[in-house]
Amino acid sequence: MITTAMQFRMRGIAMAAAIVTLAVPALPAEVCAQASNGNGIQGFLDNLFTGSLAKREQGASLAPRGGSQEVQPAPKQPASSAALPWSGEDGASGHPLMTAGAIRQAAANFPNCVAAMWPDAARRHVTRENFERFTAGLSPDLRIMDLMDSQPEFTKAIWDYLDILVSDARLARGREILATYKPQFDAVEKAYGVDRYAIAAIWGIESNYSTQMGDRSVLQSTATLACIGRRQNYFRDEFLSALEILNRGDLRPEQMRGSWAGAFGPTQFMPTAFKRYAVDGDGDGRRDVVDDPADLIASTANNLKKDGWQTGKTWGYEVVVPANFNYMMADRTKAMTLAQWEHLGIRRAGGKAFPHPADRAYLLAPAGAEGPGFLMLQNFRVFMKYNPAEAYALAIGHFADRLRGGAPFVQPWPRQERVLSRAERLELQQLLVQRGFYRGTPDGQFGSLTREALRSFQASIGAPADGFASSDVLERLRQR
Repeated sequence: MITTAMQFRMRGIAMAAAIVTLAVPALPAEVCAQASNGNGIQGFLDNLFTGSLAKREQGASLAPRGGSQEVQPAPKQPASSAALPWSGEDGASGHPLMTAGAIRQAAANFPNCVAAMWPDAARRHVTRENFERFTAGLSPDLRIMDLMDSQPEFTKAIWDYLDILVSDARLARGREILATYKPQFDAVEKAYGVDRYAIAAIWGIESNYSTQMGDRSVLQSTATLACIGRRQNYFRDEFLSALEILNRGDLRPEQMRGSWAGAFGPTQFMPTAFKRYAVDGDGDGRRDVVDDPADLIASTANNLKKDGWQTGKTWGYEVVVPANFNYMMADRTKAMTLAQWEHLGIRRAGGKAFPHPADRAYLLAPAGAEGPGFLMLQNFRVFMKYNPAEAYALAIGHFADRLRGGAPFVQPWPRQERVLSRAERLELQQLLVQRGFYRGTPDGQFGSLTREALRSFQASIGAPADGFASSDVLERLRQR
């Protein structure tokens, strides 16, 4: 992103193994409406992945990290959500700091909370003059509390998500970007060894090439979240980092506008990510990842490089999974060489050979046994560090391949499958609890625990244990 981070690049949480269903909050037309009002794809993605708040919030997911983490779908935001007032209601998470009373109390103390951060800002070498200047007139944006805890009724499947983000129009614009900034991409590939198509794909998906970057003040958003709600410790660092960026003079306040979670710029950096990865790509003394293409491209490349990018390697391969395959092997912790996967009957889609059989990969089956499989390499894991959701990383990898001239996926998605409503997701989890398969608390959000429980149930009835939450598996649970 140098767009969204859980960082965030917020957008936080690790989705392990196969994706059950991927929540996409709005229809394409609604997404376009959001984009036209400054929320954009980034806004609709901010909460999309496994409980992430902003783009890459490594180590700071909404739910406890680890096996109990569940998917938090993106809120369905009206086109005018940036201007809507707070609902005044308790947050859906049930967290004590998200009750209406707690929010009002914290909002009343907001000026004191911001002022109390001056000593920490001073330790980061922010001058008193700049602290007063940048915090003057700050007020909380309580609408963020609704966005933070939104639980949409309806979701979308991964194939719909990919249709939205890897579109012909976006690909055409990406090719124009690659041509327009060829000297910058040339320099960055030479300096960092990072594939230009991967950088261009991130730019395209994060902000539709700088056209949908969000319109909220990063200072206001991060200050609000630092003082109100359930993520105060995490966002305190983001707010102070935003002050550091402004104090150093890399960016101006009007440039730091983005998502409600504080991600900004065409590839959406959180403030802390900016501090770690932003570089001065053209030597003008500033790290401007918003309006300077050289800095933007170089900073995104530096981010990927520091996260472990392997030069000259791809991100993964679409593969054909044989019938009766043991989908318990579809797990990020079960990496093997491509040659070993071939020994188990996995074949590259389209009949091509794997160019580097010794490379290690794990199997991803995002739509279960009825959809395509993928063997994911190191660079896919790097995409997930940018945004810890496998669906996001798959979109980036596929987008990059298409920009390079590659073809669409070979195998069809099971588009006949109906995505479960939130009430049905909740019922499915409750039934899994009753049958002794699910150890978590039913909440209608799907993550690794739900997949594990689904696999165990599927195995018990002799069905492919792919962890895919279909309407059929729900019906079979009802009948048990």
